Amino acid sequence: MNILIIGSGGRESAFAWKIAQSPQLTQLYIAPGNAGTGRYGQNVPLKVTDFDGIADFVLQHSIDMVLVGPEEPLVKGIHDYFLDRTDLRDIPVIGPQRAGAQLEGSKDFAKQFMVRHGVPTAASRSFDKATLADGLAYLETQKLPIVLKADGLAAGKGVLICTTLDEAKKELQAMLADAKFGEASSKVVIEEYLTGIELSVFVLTDGDSYKILPAAKDYKRIGEGDTGLNTGGMGSVSPVPFADNEFLDKVEERIIVPTINGLKKDGIPYKGFIFIGLMNVGGDPYVIEYNVRMGDPETESVLPRIDSDLLDLLQGVAKGDLFERSFTLSPKTAATVVLVSGGYPGNFESGKAISNVENVKDSIVFHAGTKEENGVVQTAGGRVLAVTALEDTLFDALQQATADAGRIYFEGKYFRKDIGFDLL
Repeated sequence: MNILIIGSGGRESAFAWKIAQSPQLTQLYIAPGNAGTGRYGQNVPLKVTDFDGIADFVLQHSIDMVLVGPEEPLVKGIHDYFLDRTDLRDIPVIGPQRAGAQLEGSKDFAKQFMVRHGVPTAASRSFDKATLADGLAYLETQKLPIVLKADGLAAGKGVLICTTLDEAKKELQAMLADAKFGEASSKVVIEEYLTGIELSVFVLTDGDSYKILPAAKDYKRIGEGDTGLNTGGMGSVSPVPFADNEFLDKVEERIIVPTINGLKKDGIPYKGFIFIGLMNVGGDPYVIEYNVRMGDPETESVLPRIDSDLLDLLQGVAKGDLFERSFTLSPKTAATVVLVSGGYPGNFESGKAISNVENVKDSIVFHAGTKEENGVVQTAGGRVLAVTALEDTLFDALQQATADAGRIYFEGKYFRKDIGFDLL
């Protein structure tokens, strides 16, 4: 099979690494990819939203399946684009159509969906510019802290946790009246703050049956001890020790089954991944958010734990016979440590030479924000590399990944040395 992966981050590097191991693979392409993905296939200089360019490439290179990594092309309708063209509609796209992608593309849509189908989630209400005064009045009736969420895609920055009423009112004003997050905050969801431990559960579905992939926990804050600004993710671990079989059974019964059935009831076709961001509140799962793709850096911890052929599972999604396919998991623990550019998540410099990656022998190094110029691999983003170790225990995995993160060098390099310590 000829496979095209859309995207350029650590998640897509992990997909490329895993799919390259499949005996069913003929040729792998990654668009646009990064300095690391070229090890597993051929990088293609196409933007993830250049649907016409992607279509031309797919037809010229006899692509048999397209796997979409990031959310933006899904929310913008890449799957619908393929279905609308007679020359493309028989080429399977792994990732939902625009209607299903609204689960991530609109927080308000997701909340209404959850309420409609009885999926446990925090209480909330949505407001827009015209109802700003109502929103400000609503804040006065709520407990603190309170969560404000931009309705649309805001590159992971659109969620604010406000600890005072004054702060909440100022931020709501900034989001709705001053377009703090642009079009993404033209509507804002005001949500009850849940207290508990966060984790993520990943589901692969053909729209009818589903497979539950390994759970993971990621670490969003830039500073050790979970302090400082939010980032795209500084590390992750899988499995999650507190997510035992009893808890995961509750997740399946109360969240996964109603979600899959809800999509069917609403007439929303869905072929792809559902990332369920959860809060464990006293042993009960509540949904914080849906994403319509795999997470990053969670993918870098989840895929190494899947022992079987990922391409076989994706074929099950494409053909609608996922229920017939089985997969096996490693009992080992994966720990991922993310190396970022100095200054991230604020202003950071790119173009710094990266060295010593080849001396990492006991972990997998997934490239994220990297590029190659004149044979030199350089930094090209905030999150640069993800180092994943797979070991018998969480302690050993964390120790190995952290040690290997320390072996790599680029100017301004930073990584957290306490990923997963809260779970030990």
